[in-house]
Amino acid sequence: MLDALVPMVKIPDWRVTTAEILYHMPDHPHVLQTFIWQKTDRAPEFPELTRFLDFWRREIEGPLHSVRVASAALIEPAQLRYSNGVFTIH
Repeated sequence: MLDALVPMVKIPDWRVTTAEILYHMPDHPHVLQTFIWQKTDRAPEFPELTRFLDFWRREIEGPLHSVRVASAALIEPAQLRYSNGVFTIH
């Protein structure tokens, strides 16, 4: 019953986040260029990526076409596998 009274504390989910950014080249608007951005960020809000994309829109001449995001957890549950045999090496 005491557990119900203790508020749950959510630990931020820090992840290695990679964004593939496609943008139109300023001198040749019909040509797309790729930019890869990678940083440790907090899922699912991704504040660092959002801050970077806001900077891009404000300061960089190449208009964004699309952004594709992938992220992987830094801390995962341990993976445990059982062995099918024992091997001895001399």
